[in-house]
Amino acid sequence: MWDFRGSTRGGLVVTFALVILAMGAVLFGQTPAAPLSFEVASIKAAPAITPATVASGKLHVGVSIDAARVDIGYMSLAELIPMAFKVKSYQVSGPEWLNAQRFDILAKMPEGATKEQVPEMLRALLEERFQLKVHRENRDHAVYGLVAGKGGSKLKESTETDPPAVDAATPGITIGAGGNEFRINAGRGGGAVFSSQTGTTKVMPGPDGQMHLEMSKVSMPAFAEMLTRFVDRPVIDMTELKGNYQIALDLSMDTLINVARSTGVGVPAIGGRGESGRAVEASDPSSSSIFVSVQQLGLKLEPRKAPFEFVVIDHVERMPSEN
Repeated sequence: MWDFRGSTRGGLVVTFALVILAMGAVLFGQTPAAPLSFEVASIKAAPAITPATVASGKLHVGVSIDAARVDIGYMSLAELIPMAFKVKSYQVSGPEWLNAQRFDILAKMPEGATKEQVPEMLRALLEERFQLKVHRENRDHAVYGLVAGKGGSKLKESTETDPPAVDAATPGITIGAGGNEFRINAGRGGGAVFSSQTGTTKVMPGPDGQMHLEMSKVSMPAFAEMLTRFVDRPVIDMTELKGNYQIALDLSMDTLINVARSTGVGVPAIGGRGESGRAVEASDPSSSSIFVSVQQLGLKLEPRKAPFEFVVIDHVERMPSEN
């Protein structure tokens, strides 16, 4: 259970943002597998996440897999479809309402099935229950290239040799399973994500009302993936840096609120800001805190074009057929 006694609203928002960042993790391998179907599956509309939900410790978010079942919590079609087709979210072209409704899915695994086969089974489930029909096509897409600045990278190599243990006994909530766990807890004004893949991410109050993020062990492709959630287009790693690095970022509270709201999390008003979800920070190098923070690392985000294979949705129902 999460302890929010004495937590500030800012700390609560940061925790929501951490949950969303955790949900962006790669939860499945890329091993090809023969198509399979779940033996049985239940799909229900997920209840909204509110501050009261988080404070109660009853947050059901993310994916948990064992030999018997798959438990998916609080995910929209905008997240389920990329998962099913093993592509990034920006490689799916479909209606704007895909992120409007979130679902809880509980499915029974066939005997002998593996975690790597879950995307195929999820795809079959979406095709059956949501009448999903797609085709694939290649398109050029606007991206940001993550590149080294003129003076070169200022990043420090990670000193963390062993991944932090994801200890279920520590107060918090675990998201994911099978070597992809994220352990999230929150304290006074901040929080932390403990990941067996990317080290420890800490969030704490920073200067001028910003929030300070510190990550202990991050590869550049993983960093680019994370940055994609903060800007208006995909970020592609073009640094040619091959190691794992320590990274610190200062982000405005508006940036974190926008990330949370864009994913459908109910964030309370802070400092007089409304609930409209309007983006208050454009993705522009001259004004956005994420661009400034990246530049302070000796890196920069350059507008580019890059070819991608897209999964184009031809038809999908808003709600599933009955269980």
